Amino acid sequence: MIPNNRRTIVILIADDDAEDRMLVKEALDESRLKNQVQFVENGEELLDYLHNRGKYADKEQYPTPGLILLDLNMPKKDGREALKEIKSDERLRVIPVVVLTTSKAEEDILRTYDLGVSSFITKPVTFASLVDVMRTLSKYWFEIVELPKP
Repeated sequence: MIPNNRRTIVILIADDDAEDRMLVKEALDESRLKNQVQFVENGEELLDYLHNRGKYADKEQYPTPGLILLDLNMPKKDGREALKEIKSDERLRVIPVVVLTTSKAEEDILRTYDLGVSSFITKPVTFASLVDVMRTLSKYWFEIVELPKP
């Protein structure tokens, strides 16, 4: 639940797995998060969305997100490459990026933090655990932390 003094922000989820996207959306719904959620399926779409290019050109329909949930292993441009581009862009680098991935590789953890990721979370195995993670994530990012205006 978002306190009245907080604005709602768009959460942009970049994940190529349709089932994972559905589960994350359901977990966010289950945790009663009222934020608008947008989805992209790969790193190229993520950057098109963030730069309002192509099918994401309508800024009203595709506003700048206040938080990005990023899978690392995606086709076309993976999450690591997309993260590097986001964090090297002066306008985009202030957007918090939370890696939400199946990877537990120490190399991925170190590299993404080195690139400027805000948090690294390994996707839970069960739906109940995913709901708990989304609830905790929501509480932290939307009730505790002060985010920059998009």
